[in-house]
Amino acid sequence: MKKIKNLIVGVMGFVAIAFVTGCQSVDDSRDVLIMGTSADYEPFEFYDLENENEIIGFDVDLATYIADALGYELQVTDMDFDSLTTALRTGKVHMVLAGMSATPERAEVVDFTDAYYSGKTVLITTQEVEINQLEDLNGVVLGVQTGSIQEAEIVELQEEGIAVELNSLNRLPDLFQQLNSGRVEAVALSTSAVGVYLNNEESLKMIDILNPGESPGSAIALAKGSELTEQINEILKEMKENGELDSLIEKWFN
Repeated sequence: MKKIKNLIVGVMGFVAIAFVTGCQSVDDSRDVLIMGTSADYEPFEFYDLENENEIIGFDVDLATYIADALGYELQVTDMDFDSLTTALRTGKVHMVLAGMSATPERAEVVDFTDAYYSGKTVLITTQEVEINQLEDLNGVVLGVQTGSIQEAEIVELQEEGIAVELNSLNRLPDLFQQLNSGRVEAVALSTSAVGVYLNNEESLKMIDILNPGESPGSAIALAKGSELTEQINEILKEMKENGELDSLIEKWFN
């Protein structure tokens, strides 16, 4: 796999040249494929502080492989998670990889590829907190990422009569700062992202009580009617068959 340079664009204002007059389409982008992401979701995408703040992770490696197979250079653009589908629909990015679940609600406004990874929602809390069943969430302040599938799942619990208080923030690190300071009592996130927090903080533990059903899985989002959807599905199929996808999963999750 070729090493493709990631041109990292900050959240504030999309300062890359490609955004000065708006994002160009794939056909006239001079071989650049722009990936939108929210780089706070290790190991999917996060900043490598030891390498000039380069964005790295499972999704970045996957996007790099796809861009290389399509003959494009990859450019990675970081923004808040709840801005990603809007950036896709307005043409500021060509595709979104952000550990995003292909929910029916999102599929109304964007197209999704086949799923490339699956996880389930769990809670991360401190060792002293006792949450053993759904009813124990009554009165609990629960942190979630704004616009995430976890936010939607907790709203469903509220509608079912569980009196949990929801605290939504744009960035996962901010949620865990609130957990450490006691402003939230637990954080809901995917099993695919819990390892980095549990491995680095012995005071935290995982609780699996939500059981929201089968996850739709993480998929790549593209603009409605994009010709790239079918092309990327073919690449994902090939990666599953030749072991490349398993190799990336082994690299980042094991």
